Amino acid sequence: MSIIEKAIRKQSDVSAKQADTTLERSQQVVAPSTDLSLQQEVPVSKREPAYSAIAEDNSATDTQATAEDLQGHKPSVTLDLRLLEQKNFVSLSSERRLINEEYRVIKRKLISNAFGALSGTLKHPNLILVSSSRPGEGKTFSAINLALSIALEQDKTVLLVDSDVLRPSVSKTLNIHHDVGLTDYLLSSEIKASDIILSTNVDRLKIITAGRPHHLSTELLASERMLMLVNEFASRYSDRIVIFDAPPLLGVNETAVMASMCGQAVVVVEENQSKLAEIEQAVALLPKDIAIGFLINKAHRNQGRGYGYGYYYGAG
Repeated sequence: MSIIEKAIRKQSDVSAKQADTTLERSQQVVAPSTDLSLQQEVPVSKREPAYSAIAEDNSATDTQATAEDLQGHKPSVTLDLRLLEQKNFVSLSSERRLINEEYRVIKRKLISNAFGALSGTLKHPNLILVSSSRPGEGKTFSAINLALSIALEQDKTVLLVDSDVLRPSVSKTLNIHHDVGLTDYLLSSEIKASDIILSTNVDRLKIITAGRPHHLSTELLASERMLMLVNEFASRYSDRIVIFDAPPLLGVNETAVMASMCGQAVVVVEENQSKLAEIEQAVALLPKDIAIGFLINKAHRNQGRGYGYGYYYGAG
């Protein structure tokens, strides 16, 4: 029995009836049954270390949203796509790369959940929480790659939100500097949603930074203003997927608050590092009616067999 199967067995026992809606795994496939016994694995390449510190590379372009942008123009930033590719992120070029193929498989299940038959059974199916049990397992690396991969779709747009307001990593990884972010919006009724949504040089990708750290971050994320923003995200643009790069699940109250607003959750697991007990604790904190996916990061090849991305539907 794999570490993922053990981690989610307790969750699957909650409701045998709803477990019949268990989703097929994309790479490490789990058939819709409560014993989660049928598997198929697809090789995944060795990952680059998570939390790639692009900002530390002096060659990175310093992307800024200027004051002029906030005075009547939509704020925008320019991502250094060449440097992202060098750091083993999904490439937007025409070159075929293994990382692109891996995330193409991963995103297909997420898009299917968001807009396919299952979407009617999920609350806000186009809102996806990306988290992990502990820091350092690669959630930001995974969230950015998912966003880049979905942005390659011809009929979908994606909004990447850095909701890890205590330890924001999206801005650091992408080398974005913007003075107004999520917490600033939640603190001030004078700031509009359009002030914090950054357009990028990737046509179908937009970004919201975390904003200033605040000691009432949990209360802000649980506020009525946040709920209104999330509802707008879920309903205003029928073709948009919103990815929240959230704090780790264990020991951080904000993540459970965010999860309650989303229809899907991707739990990033680091191969040979994540502990089974902590994965079980993390899954237990997620809503019972959310679609839960597991993404195994930093996977190594093993005699032609690999590890990848598996899906499990959390029955409630």
